[in-house]
Amino acid sequence: MQNIDLICIGKMNANYFAAGVAEYQKRLGGFCNFRIIELPEATIADKNASDKQIEKALQKEGEAILHAVRKGAYLVSLCVEGKQISSEELASMLAERAGSGAGDMAFVIGSSHGLDQRVKNASQARISLGRITLPHQLARLVLTEQLYRACTINFGMKYHK
Repeated sequence: MQNIDLICIGKMNANYFAAGVAEYQKRLGGFCNFRIIELPEATIADKNASDKQIEKALQKEGEAILHAVRKGAYLVSLCVEGKQISSEELASMLAERAGSGAGDMAFVIGSSHGLDQRVKNASQARISLGRITLPHQLARLVLTEQLYRACTINFGMKYHK
């Protein structure tokens, strides 16, 4: 069974998003070994932080992200400059990895400041959930639902219409 990790910076603090993520996480269990890894957001004391302070925080988060990725996993960063893909394209990405014999995948959602460039550079793919800006908790819910949808596509189920 394929291992799929969702590595996120920050915790879920809105119950309605957490309930949705938990539901899709439960559903994904029938298709893959799915786990969510929550890493702490780096503290930036100054609300008017400089670019250098933000960069330092992103570097700290980036180190934690790269440390959390399973060895050999196909790393996918969610970032604004990523490629917009369809549900079917995501399904194909999962199927290709599962069929390659090295099916481990890790999807990464960074903090409100984004992702460290080293994480993006280490990624085999960069995807975007669209041109709109989503709160990180909502992005987690949307990605989790799309991973479930991709699995149902690959298994020929009627969930995807």
